[in-house]
Amino acid sequence: MKKLLAPLLLAAGICLMAGSSGADECGNVTIAEMDWASAGVAARVDRLILENGYGCSVKLVPGDTMPTFSSMNDKAEPDLVPELWINSVRTPFDAAVKEGRLVEGARVLSEGGVEGWWIPKFIADAHPKIRTVQDALKHPELFPSPDDPAKGAVHNCPSSWNCRFSTANLYKALEGDKAGFQLVDPGSAAGLDGSIAEAFEKKTGWLGYYWAPTAVLGKYEMTLLSFGVDHDKAEWDSCTAVPDCPAPKVNSYPVSDVYTVVTGSFADRAGSAMNYVGARQWENATINKVLAWMDQNQATNEDAARYFLGNFQEIWTQWVSPEVAEKVKAAL
Repeated sequence: MKKLLAPLLLAAGICLMAGSSGADECGNVTIAEMDWASAGVAARVDRLILENGYGCSVKLVPGDTMPTFSSMNDKAEPDLVPELWINSVRTPFDAAVKEGRLVEGARVLSEGGVEGWWIPKFIADAHPKIRTVQDALKHPELFPSPDDPAKGAVHNCPSSWNCRFSTANLYKALEGDKAGFQLVDPGSAAGLDGSIAEAFEKKTGWLGYYWAPTAVLGKYEMTLLSFGVDHDKAEWDSCTAVPDCPAPKVNSYPVSDVYTVVTGSFADRAGSAMNYVGARQWENATINKVLAWMDQNQATNEDAARYFLGNFQEIWTQWVSPEVAEKVKAAL
């Protein structure tokens, strides 16, 4: 009996070792669940794939750009941030990557984070000559102000947002007042979103600041207008983004680099899971659709992650091996 049991126990031990190799390889992982929707969904997608596909043991922790970056850089915690907007921490981030404390994964937003002035697509289709902000400002009658329909409106950001400064400075540089426009304060994020919803309900024009990826741009088709010039970083930093710049010039919004970032210590031990971290990215249009579904269904980050994995398999299965993909599908 002992002679029979010995080979069986040895074989069982080998099987157990093979089955647990993913967990040993990946181990415990902390992921920052940032406090905006696209990043929160990405964190939940990462958890589901890393746990079910690679055998990691994942813990989600609250995150925000500056405190999460500082903690990763100084303490190597958390291990992974799914969506870090690099421009806001560019100089210390580059130093941390060069010194090996942090490692870039995939560019999670393949087109980057996009900001600018938008109009409804139905207005752009009806008026194909409107391609730039300057073109739009020639037609205040197409973008009536809620305060004075005889004037056009440029919708600004709420007072607590940094984009309020850049929008006001660009409006000043473009001489919006002389063009027959008013700069409209939406009062809040809900007010800004509501003004877009109302424009689509009434099929009236709307012109103003927005960004992607967002649920609003997943629900409402909008067209991004050009400012007719390249982004001038020096001008942006010294004036465009500065409150009440006395003599702003026309400038374009920067495209934000948005990456998945991991600590150097996690990259060293993650094994094949780093292949996923280096491959996982989506287009703004994709995450816009997911966020729109999330908003319409009052869903959680977890709900939206499962919705994405269930309905966009043609995208995420390209990030992993067929074997990992089958494990994740089986767990949904």
